[in-house]
Amino acid sequence: MQKKRILIVDDEPKIRRVIEQALCKEGFQCFQAGDGLEALRVFQVTAADLVILDLMLPELDGFEVCRRLRAIRPVPVIIVSVRGELVDKVVGFTLGIDDYITKPFSPAELVLRVKAVLRRTYQSQKATASDVIKVGGLTIDAVQRGVWLDGFEVTLTAREFDLLWLLASQPGRVFTKEQLIEEVWGLDYLGDDNVVPVLVRRLREKVEVDPARPQYIQTVWGVGYRFCGDAGLQEP
Repeated sequence: MQKKRILIVDDEPKIRRVIEQALCKEGFQCFQAGDGLEALRVFQVTAADLVILDLMLPELDGFEVCRRLRAIRPVPVIIVSVRGELVDKVVGFTLGIDDYITKPFSPAELVLRVKAVLRRTYQSQKATASDVIKVGGLTIDAVQRGVWLDGFEVTLTAREFDLLWLLASQPGRVFTKEQLIEEVWGLDYLGDDNVVPVLVRRLREKVEVDPARPQYIQTVWGVGYRFCGDAGLQEP
């Protein structure tokens, strides 16, 4: 944890300093950016392991910065914003963010969330490091954390991959939303359980031939979700 690099993006220098001080006390290496364009430049130079991102930024807003970060490479993102409306949270999670905290916030709580997101994102990579799952036209490689559909690579966020791997590694098992949150987000997750259907929908759009008629990630109405182990062998 202590060697992880954190990029703090906020147009208020005082807030950046408060966050940096709290994180540096825990041994993190911090970098700052005051607007959206600067955030993208610093991200590419520093190879940050996690981004703390405000939504209301000059040049590019936080949502657009998040989209462009994802285009560069998957990276955990925590949004810190005065905008606490549900629609902003839903949009954020649709873009693949890992957590959302509303201003004003406790620096100590933010540090705990940073640690939790990093732990889930990077330690899970070691835990599954020799498995490849192939079902129908879908291939999931835990070593590379890569996914291919009919031979074409599919770009997933870290959280999307974790959810897909969890379901695919236990085909047929039905997971409730609460179980998925515990396994993918962690016991210390403090957000809304609506993030689960949002993430499932986004994942289906990437790995299903027809997201409206999913073959791999299936809904068990009133219970939760399961991965169909013989998907792709069935007629749609």
